[in-house]
Amino acid sequence: MSETSDRRLYFPHVARNREPILDVLKHVLPRQGLVLEIASGGGEHAAYFAQNLPGVIWQPTDANTEMFESIDAHRAAAGAASLLAPLYLDVTSEQWPIERADAMVCCNMIHIAPWAATEGLIAGAGRTLARGAPLYLYGPYKIDGRHTAPSNQDFDTRLRGQNPLWGVRDLTDVTNLAKRHGLELDETVPMPANNLSVIFRRV
Repeated sequence: MSETSDRRLYFPHVARNREPILDVLKHVLPRQGLVLEIASGGGEHAAYFAQNLPGVIWQPTDANTEMFESIDAHRAAAGAASLLAPLYLDVTSEQWPIERADAMVCCNMIHIAPWAATEGLIAGAGRTLARGAPLYLYGPYKIDGRHTAPSNQDFDTRLRGQNPLWGVRDLTDVTNLAKRHGLELDETVPMPANNLSVIFRRV
């Protein structure tokens, strides 16, 4: 594939975080079943995880259909039969294109979206996941109202400068929201660059 015809988008943070995330997913996700990825972006994570987790079926989604060309290109290059074509999914909608999944994965969304998107994500997980199934979230969080590092506080300030509805969320707020939709916090895993892997399970 020539550089001019390659429609794949690349983001530096994905190359940095995909291996640490994969290490966590290997012990969080079921060995088989459908994994619903929310906010797949350009599809780099989807392609990498599908190649390295061959037992599961990986369903990428995004609310921005302009990303689909890149997702499809990453899918073609990966050659993983378990990686499905992308679907349009708006987390704030009460009707999702997938009614049941064995796990859900969402990386780097809730801090670059309004709180309503987090509410929609958690409500959708409550509807879609079976008992015991995991919801995996990745990104920066505040703990008990405090940022975990000065760099995260600076990042939060930049985000809110771009859009006052964005920002680093407090893990307590997300956990309380999850409880209202039948999801319990199972585990948090410290990650590089002051991020967290946060795992909820449907009860």
